[in-house]
Amino acid sequence: MSGIFRLSYSKLMGTALLQLILFITVDAQQTAVTFLPHWLPQAQFAGYYAAEKMGFYSAEGLDVKILTGGPGAPVYDALLSNEAQIVSGFLSGAVEARDAGIPLVNVAQITQRSALAFVMRKGSGIERPVDMNGKRIGIWRSGFQELPRTFLKIHQVEPSRIVPINATISLFLKGGIDVLTVMWYNEFHQLYAAGIDTSELNVFFFADYGLDVPEDGLYCTSQYLAQNKEVVNKFVRATMKGWDWAFKNQENALDLVIEQMKQAHVPYNRAHQRWMLNRMKDLMYKNSVLCPPLTREVYQFVNNLLFEQGQIKSLHPFSEFCPMSNSL
Repeated sequence: MSGIFRLSYSKLMGTALLQLILFITVDAQQTAVTFLPHWLPQAQFAGYYAAEKMGFYSAEGLDVKILTGGPGAPVYDALLSNEAQIVSGFLSGAVEARDAGIPLVNVAQITQRSALAFVMRKGSGIERPVDMNGKRIGIWRSGFQELPRTFLKIHQVEPSRIVPINATISLFLKGGIDVLTVMWYNEFHQLYAAGIDTSELNVFFFADYGLDVPEDGLYCTSQYLAQNKEVVNKFVRATMKGWDWAFKNQENALDLVIEQMKQAHVPYNRAHQRWMLNRMKDLMYKNSVLCPPLTREVYQFVNNLLFEQGQIKSLHPFSEFCPMSNSL
């Protein structure tokens, strides 16, 4: 072996060894974070899938595992057991959980206004909220009950029965219930896809009745935030990049969503997921800003509302619930 060759070979092996050391070092610096969405895979969570697949989490030094959520995976139980370090959930449900003693903190407010509504067929005779008295009302079973029940209390509605709904609109389609709780980005469009034109429905959007409570937010425990504030900041920052990418690359983002739905054996319809992704964009921007932090004003409105309706026992300070935004 010539001297030149030996020198070149040594340099090559040295470079390869250095690259291996750098790779191992970078890999060792990745912080593991488990994230649990509060529902089954769908375009409602496209930004998280994008952040993981496009490497935005990895670029922040995070090794993020996204679990499959849904009725059988309560997010706040997962936090308490450390099965997940960060979860998503409705603001109203998080306020109730905090009141029940779960040390939740809001670290990002994803949606900025309410997407909740009650729908009923026009032939049902329900034209005003008071007309729901004596009717059978379907309300989602898992973490979505606070605002529908508050709506009924405010309008003094006594239904003949409240029917727990898991994850289907079938009971409404078959006439088993008179009123169904829907999300604008999801079940509202499912009804249309099932052959019910919007002109055949009466819709009570909660936002039109003084209950414009934003829903999806990101949560962890106060202890986890205190010990891992920079990790949480990185997760939120990468998540926002994921959402921005998803809105700018919708068809590619839908591919990621459908991949997740297939893996979880969840039925999918691309047109419906496209509708959902576009509605999420409508809900997440406020004054052209993507996901601005939860404000003191909005939190106090929700806190007071749930307290007045007996949904929570105490009023809790904004600084404790939302320590990352306590100057707003």
